[in-house]
Amino acid sequence: MNIMEIKGYKAKIEYDPDIDQFRGEILGLNGSADFYGKTPANLRKEFKNSLKIFLEVCEEKGINPIKDYSGKFNLRIPSRLHREIAARATSENKSINQWVSEILKRSVS
Repeated sequence: MNIMEIKGYKAKIEYDPDIDQFRGEILGLNGSADFYGKTPANLRKEFKNSLKIFLEVCEEKGINPIKDYSGKFNLRIPSRLHREIAARATSENKSINQWVSEILKRSVS
């Protein structure tokens, strides 16, 4: 997946062969906002415009533009993997939650 970022907002970028353009979808919003462009420069310009409009509408309606996340999610993994994670976490004197959080943080940084 390709990501474009402007002012801390991230968008997923894909190519749409049906219209011969790139399509962007801004992620993590309390709603949806997408944009299109034929070139990366055009796509970046449209990203800025789409984000600006989305933020203006949110402000007018008194809506928080950023989607809230609880910080919790359930994850189903094979028991063998769970056992290995538990062993590694314990070997580092960490809880499974601490250990997995650190691994995930490194993978997205």
